[in-house]
Amino acid sequence: MGAVNVLAASLLLALVYSLASASDPSPLQDFCAAINDPKYAVFVNGKFCKSPNLTTADDFFFTGLNVPRSTANRVGSNVTLLNVDRIPGLNTLGISLARLDYAAEGGLNPPHTHPRGTEILLVLQGTLYVGFVTSNPDNRLIAKVLQAGDVFVFPVGLIHFQFNIAKTSAVAIAALSSQNPGVITIANAIFGSNPPINPDVLAKAFQLDKQIVEDLEKKF
Repeated sequence: MGAVNVLAASLLLALVYSLASASDPSPLQDFCAAINDPKYAVFVNGKFCKSPNLTTADDFFFTGLNVPRSTANRVGSNVTLLNVDRIPGLNTLGISLARLDYAAEGGLNPPHTHPRGTEILLVLQGTLYVGFVTSNPDNRLIAKVLQAGDVFVFPVGLIHFQFNIAKTSAVAIAALSSQNPGVITIANAIFGSNPPINPDVLAKAFQLDKQIVEDLEKKF
């Protein structure tokens, strides 16, 4: 019986460790700049790695994040994400960066999730109403109004948003704990899937008239 308990404890510890390690793996070398050409490269963490001898400063460099982006779209926001696809040197380093521009009076980064990364947001200018929703069954809203210089954290995987409530445009910088955190915008995923989700499913899930669901699907 004692041996069984020891085995069970060992399995439990292994499970806890695997869950705690469920993030971008730690690098085992100085860097592993991503390259699309597999010739003379090694496949690591979803990307081919350039030979260290061929790596240059440009693999770790991006310019122009200070330039405002257009917010002339239906939600009034623009996200410039610098992940491993934009900065190859981020491969295996477990971090990325984004600039967020919000239009005046209502610019919105719609409710979304990052399945592979926690986000920390720094407001550079403007006034943002931000928040995230905890998981089932509580679904509690954790929200706050932020001013320039304020910082807010959105835990990995939770639905969150930012909304500009000021009469002037807003800008923020976000850092994420993954080289490729991914993003699932809730409305786009639900009403704009390809192929579309059966309207009967969404009508029942959201307690809406089927015609309303069909109209929403057309918009997305």
